[in-house]
Amino acid sequence: MSIVVTGATGHLGRLVVEQLLEQVPAGEITAVVRDEAKGADLAARGVRVAVADYNAPETFDGLLAPGDKVLLISGNEIAKDRAVQHQVVIDAAKAAGVALLAYTSAPGTLNVRLTDPHRATEKALLASGLPYSLLRNGWYHENYTENLAPVLAHDAVVAAAGDGRVSSAARADYAAAAVAVLTGEGHENTTYELGGDEAWGFAEYAAELSRATGREIVYRSVSVPELEAILTGAGLPEALVTVFAEVDQAIERGDLVVSGGELSRLIGRPTTPLAVAVEAALKD
Repeated sequence: MSIVVTGATGHLGRLVVEQLLEQVPAGEITAVVRDEAKGADLAARGVRVAVADYNAPETFDGLLAPGDKVLLISGNEIAKDRAVQHQVVIDAAKAAGVALLAYTSAPGTLNVRLTDPHRATEKALLASGLPYSLLRNGWYHENYTENLAPVLAHDAVVAAAGDGRVSSAARADYAAAAVAVLTGEGHENTTYELGGDEAWGFAEYAAELSRATGREIVYRSVSVPELEAILTGAGLPEALVTVFAEVDQAIERGDLVVSGGELSRLIGRPTTPLAVAVEAALKD
């Protein structure tokens, strides 16, 4: 039996593997990667590294085994049919008879086109008959703190989210939730709505950046057309402009407020405050 993590050298996948290494022997972990070289450091630590690609179903032949617990980390190629990619792993997991297939999905409250592949994957996973766990990850702090350059260049947080709020958490928090499910018991056929303990608005985010930098950073609330014009002018492709605009509208509706505290209960500690993520980003 192995704990298998797909996308293991991505931002989330690497955190999951690192946290697994703190709890289980390296030989019990399989890191699935597209580029073997990127997993060389994990192989050096005793992790089994397997090369496979969501776009090449044959690469998953024989990769999984009966009794494995698998974390399917959703693909990030917006131009691809991600539900079709994910089906490759579901089919391989079913053929192997794995003990659990956990999937990193999106909040059930979030209603934008970006979530369509997640809903399709959830439907396929439930239809497969496999023991499953849906990890409906809310927004990451890093969605904002890893993109501070334009904010600091203009001393302004720009969004079309009005007074909407976001229950974000650190990427490491969501990784810890996945590890809890992969290493714990009783997580079969579960759905977890995951988000940070404290929801925040963009005015508060601007105020936190002001405090951390010692500069006056304001929240500039704009209309959706204004946001689209700004992003297009910055050179973003049309598909991404649409995604960002739809997400901001969803935030204004309240779609990204995740209540219930399931993330902190699952990981056994409070989620990482936004202020901590801001401080870390400014040090990088």
